Amino acid sequence: MFNNSLTIAFRSLWRNKTISAIHILGLALGIATCLLIMLFVRHEWSYDRYNDKANRIVRVTFRGRMNGGEIKEANVMPPVAATLKKEFPEVQEATRLRANGIHRISYGTRTFREDAMAFVDSNFFQVFTLPLVKGDAATALLQPNTVIITRSVAEKYFGNEDPIGKVLTFTDDNAALTVTGVIEGVPENSHFHFDLFASMASLPEARNPSWLTSNYHTYLLLPEGYDAKKLEAKLPGVVGKYIGPQLQKAMGISLAQFRASGNNIGFFLQPLTDIHLHSDLTGDLSAPGDIHYIYIFSAVAIFMLLIACINFMNLSTAGATKRAKEVGIRKVLGSMRGQLAGQFLLESILLTTVAMVIALVLVWWALPAFNRLAGYPLSLHWSDTPWLLPVLLLFALATGLLAGAYPAFFLSGFRPVAVLKGLFKAGRTSVGLRSGLVVFQFFISISLIIGTVVVYRQLAYIQHKKLGYDRDQVLVVQDTYWLGNNQDFFRQQLLQDPRVAAITASGYLPAGASYNNNFLIYADNNSSQLVNSLRYQVDDSYIPTLGMEIADGRNFSKAFGTDSTAMIINETTARVFGWGRKAIGHTLTSPNNDDHKTTFHVIGVVKDFHFKSLHDLITPLVMTLGSNQGTDLIVKAKTRDIAGLLKTAQQKWTALKAGGPFSYSFLDQRFEDTYTLEQHIGRILGIFAGLTIFVACLGLLGLATFTAEQRTKEIGIRKVLGANTASIVALLSKDFLRLVVLAFFIAAPIAWIVMNRWLRDFAYRITIGWWVFVLAAGLAMLITVLTISLRAIRAARANPIESLRTE
Repeated sequence: MFNNSLTIAFRSLWRNKTISAIHILGLALGIATCLLIMLFVRHEWSYDRYNDKANRIVRVTFRGRMNGGEIKEANVMPPVAATLKKEFPEVQEATRLRANGIHRISYGTRTFREDAMAFVDSNFFQVFTLPLVKGDAATALLQPNTVIITRSVAEKYFGNEDPIGKVLTFTDDNAALTVTGVIEGVPENSHFHFDLFASMASLPEARNPSWLTSNYHTYLLLPEGYDAKKLEAKLPGVVGKYIGPQLQKAMGISLAQFRASGNNIGFFLQPLTDIHLHSDLTGDLSAPGDIHYIYIFSAVAIFMLLIACINFMNLSTAGATKRAKEVGIRKVLGSMRGQLAGQFLLESILLTTVAMVIALVLVWWALPAFNRLAGYPLSLHWSDTPWLLPVLLLFALATGLLAGAYPAFFLSGFRPVAVLKGLFKAGRTSVGLRSGLVVFQFFISISLIIGTVVVYRQLAYIQHKKLGYDRDQVLVVQDTYWLGNNQDFFRQQLLQDPRVAAITASGYLPAGASYNNNFLIYADNNSSQLVNSLRYQVDDSYIPTLGMEIADGRNFSKAFGTDSTAMIINETTARVFGWGRKAIGHTLTSPNNDDHKTTFHVIGVVKDFHFKSLHDLITPLVMTLGSNQGTDLIVKAKTRDIAGLLKTAQQKWTALKAGGPFSYSFLDQRFEDTYTLEQHIGRILGIFAGLTIFVACLGLLGLATFTAEQRTKEIGIRKVLGANTASIVALLSKDFLRLVVLAFFIAAPIAWIVMNRWLRDFAYRITIGWWVFVLAAGLAMLITVLTISLRAIRAARANPIESLRTE
C-alpha cells in the first residue's frame, strides 16, 4: 500500500513539473534560510555556556547617575571581590580579571608583540572552565610572576619544548614570568579572549584599597539554584559601608549629601550568560551582541518558512480542479477520505524531504560566503552538532505536515458526484484563504523592505555624520614604545616629510580601541557638584591634528608654563556646570583617595566631538597636558600617496632598529569598525529580505499561472474582441495589486513602530520619512507586476483559436 502511494506521489509530482519545481525551490530556500538563522542564533546563545558553572556565575557591575550623566561600567574597584566574599557567605568564590594592554615579550632571541594579556586571581581557572593541558589549576597562579598561556602561544615561543618552567621576559616592565600552566585556548564564544593569564599577585595595583577607581572585572560563584537578586538586594549596604567613607574623605561630602544632590551609585549583578546579548556597559572585554537581533532574525526565519508553506497551500488549493476528477474516481472506487488525505500528506512530505536535501546543499555551499559577508564563524559539522540530523528529520516532517495539512483535507473532501458531473468549484472559502495568505506574504515582504531601507539609511547617516573631528587621511602609528628613546626622533623625521601635515602623540583616540580614563571633577570648589567625565591626556598638537575646533579660549601652548595645570573642556562639560559661553577662568578639581586634590584652570572649550559610539550621547570630556611617551602617533596626511608615506615611515622605523614590527591603522577604518555589528546585521537583513521576497514571488508566479489557466477561454474571447497585451496583463494583475495595497496598509504602521524602537538604540539617528513607505509600496507593486507579467504576457500572446477550440 505504501509503495503504491509513493509511486502515485512521484507520478503526480513529475506530471506537474513546473509547480513541483516552484514548491521545492520555495521550500528549499525557506528551509535553508531557517537553518542559517538557526546556526546564527545558536552561536549567539552559546556565549559563555561552555563553562560548567555558567548558570552560577555572575559579574559585578557598577551603575549610577551623576549630575544627569549615566554611569554603566562592566568593571569595579580592586577590593570588591574580596569584600563580597568576606561579607556574604552565599558567595562561594570571587575572582577578578584585569586586562593589561600590549606587551613586548621575549624568549631567547625572539621578541613578540602580545595584545591579549590579563592578570587574574589564582582561583580564576577554578571558576571558569578552561582546563589546563599542563600544570595544576589550583596552584599555577598562587605565586607572583607566574603565567598560564595558551597552546598556540607555547608553540610560538617554545616549539616542541615543554613550556612548564620556561621564563618569558616582559621587556617594557623589566619583569620575568615563569610559565606554570598551559590551556588549549579560550573558546571563540566567550566574552573575553586572552592568550596569557598572569598571576594577580604580580600586580601591586590589585591590592589598592580604593573604592573610587575601577578597572577590575569581578565574578562571583553562587550556590546552585540561588537567586542572584537576593544578593543584589544586599549590595547597597556595601556602598554605604565602604564607598561612603572614602567619598567623605576625598570630597568632603557624605554619601547622603551626594545622593541628595540627585546622584546615585550602586553595584549590580549580571548573569554570565547575559553578558554577550544583554550588555550595554562601557569597558566590556569584547564587542557584545544584541538580543533584539536574535528576536528579529528568529521572526524572519519563522516568517520565511511560513511564506514557503503558504506557497505550497496556495498552489495546492489553486490547482485543486486539476486533481478533482482523480479524487472523485478514487472515492467511487472505494478510497476513504483518510487514505486520500494520507496520499496528499505523503506527497507533501516527499516534496519537503527533497527540499530539505537541496536546502542542506545550499547551506553547505553558501555558508563560507555567508560567514565572510556577515562576519560570523558559523559551521555545519555533524560531529559538532550530533543533534542536528534528528532535528532536521523532525523539521522536514513537521514542515511537510504544516505545508500539506490544509491542501490534504481540502482535496480529500471533494464530493465525487459533483466532481464527476463537472459541477466542482473551488469555492469562496478557498479563494478567500488564498487571498489572505497572499496578503500575509506581502505584509512580511513590505515590512522587510521598510526595515532594510531604514537600517541602510541609519548606517549611511553614521558614515556621513559630522563627528567634530577629521577622520579622513589620518594614520595611527601604533606601539611607538618599540622605538625606545627614538620616539621623538621618529616623530621629527615624519614631520619633515612634505606629505605630513601634522603629528600628535596620544593613546586617546576618538574612534576604535582607546585609552580609557574616567575622571571625577567638581567646579569652583563646590564638591557637591561632582561630575563623572572622561579625561584625555594630550599634547599641544592634538586638537589641530585631528581638525577639532576651539569654541572659546585657546589651545595648549608651550609658551605658557602654567598649562601644566590647565584644562580644555568640551561644550557638554561647560553646559553641565551651567557655564555656557563663560567657562574660561573657572577651575575644576579632581579629588583623590589620598586626600590630595588637583585643581585645573579652564583655558579653552573645544566643540563637542563624538568620542563614543553614536549609540551614546556626548558626555563630559576634559583634556590635560600629559606625557605620551610610548603611545600612538596620530599622523594627519596631506597627500593621496598614502602607500608611499607608509613605505617611507616603515623604512625610517626599520632604520631606527625598533624592537618590534611597524604597525598602523587608519582612523576612518577604526570608526567603521565600531559599527561592525550594525553593518553585519544590515547585510544579513538585506540577504534575507531579498530571499523572502523571492520566495513570495515564486508563490505569486504559481498563482498567476493557475489564474491564467483558469481564465484561458476568457482571455481568448477578449483577444477576439480586440483586447491587447497590456489590457490582458492589467486584467490578471489588478486582483493581486489590490492584495498588495491591503498588505501595505497593514505593514506600514507595524514596520514604523518596530524600526522606531530599533532606532532608539542610537542617540543620534535618522527620522523615518514618508518616502520610505512610498518606496516600499512602489517596490512591492513593481515586483508584483513584473512577476505576474512573466505569465500574463505569455497568456496574452497565446493564439485565441487554441484556447477556444475545446469550447
